[in-house]
Amino acid sequence: MTDAQETAAASSLRTTGGAPPDDGGSTAPGAPTPLLEPREGIPPVIADEAGLAEVVAAFAAGTGPVAVDAERASGYRYGQRAYLVQLRREGAGTALIDPVACPDLSALGAALHDTEWVLHAATQDLPCLREIGMVPTRLFDTELAGRLAGFPRVGLGAMVEGVLGYVLEKGHSAVDWSTRPLPEPWLRYAALDVELLVDLRDALEKELDRQGKLEWAHQEFAAIAAAPPAEPRKDPWRRTSGMHKVRRRRQLAVVRELWEARDRIAQRRDVSPGKVLSDAAIVEAALALPANVHALAALSGFGHRMGRRQLEQWQAAVDRAKALPEAQLPQQGQAVAGPPPPRAWADKDPAAAARLSAARTAVSALAEELSMPQENLITPDTVRRVCWEPPQGVTADAVAEALVSHGARPWQVELVTPVLVTALSAQAA
Repeated sequence: MTDAQETAAASSLRTTGGAPPDDGGSTAPGAPTPLLEPREGIPPVIADEAGLAEVVAAFAAGTGPVAVDAERASGYRYGQRAYLVQLRREGAGTALIDPVACPDLSALGAALHDTEWVLHAATQDLPCLREIGMVPTRLFDTELAGRLAGFPRVGLGAMVEGVLGYVLEKGHSAVDWSTRPLPEPWLRYAALDVELLVDLRDALEKELDRQGKLEWAHQEFAAIAAAPPAEPRKDPWRRTSGMHKVRRRRQLAVVRELWEARDRIAQRRDVSPGKVLSDAAIVEAALALPANVHALAALSGFGHRMGRRQLEQWQAAVDRAKALPEAQLPQQGQAVAGPPPPRAWADKDPAAAARLSAARTAVSALAEELSMPQENLITPDTVRRVCWEPPQGVTADAVAEALVSHGARPWQVELVTPVLVTALSAQAA
């Protein structure tokens, strides 16, 4: 057992309330304190180049890590662009920047190039920050840190309450951040989201160090910072909710045509695709294959509120799908790289199914021992790939090499290799 495993096993990590114990192994009593106002009040929203230049200078002169957050308009606008960027740094205070009015924040990103950025759930915000020129070289993800440290609830509000003893007001998390001007209560909420982020980072760093997991976290954060932008998803229309009901290739073609027509309209109007036409309506039309506008209007999702012109554009998409030659119809299943779904393993390769069962059990036990989610110890996809095509010789070096080839970090390789070797060797025997 490693030192980290012994530390994790010996710790009495508090799960009720979501906070770890202090160095003495106990938690401070008392009700959490509502956090109602930013320390320096609500800062003005920066919406011009002169104001942005002042922010760049102030944050470049600041000290220590910088807390960074971004607000999107998911469910309201097309895409995942940022509509507000919040930052806080010692010596600079808090800044709220309108990236619609100031769409190029590369100067700010450059000023913070050598600074550690503190984000909560970094992978959610990094794509929209990248679009406006803000790309960190070093970061600390407080959500991921919470997972590695064994917190049962890792939302920002739960973490701030459990670790720091403050309650954040979260009532504006799902509002339309493309609204202009932004109401004062929303700006207060946005400023408070970065108010204690560095404090949370410091407390989590101390807890990870106490558990012997800090180096693991550093490796994870470095991997996130170094990751390239995600590749565009292939056949995104296949992710339409309710697709499991669609069985025939002609029906799949209707889903594809309607999805692509909806996407073009949503992008042109800059609205969420779901506000143009619901997934449920797309699936309904695919199953019914309506012969004309009248039949389409009778379907759920195409009711009386939809005008004749709208109905005609959706019927035109249906008709295009119905007119496609058989060779151009989409295939039933999307081509999947890697092993088949685990439910099919027992029939395709019983030995692989046995390996996977043993490996899952072993990895799950180790994750529980380390007080962290199994998927953060090693991704389920990595375990599946190693079990489907194990190395020729089930040795520690061979298994470690396989894990590295699938992107596992050094700390994961060190911990997971022994349990996988044992699981795979037992099945081979």
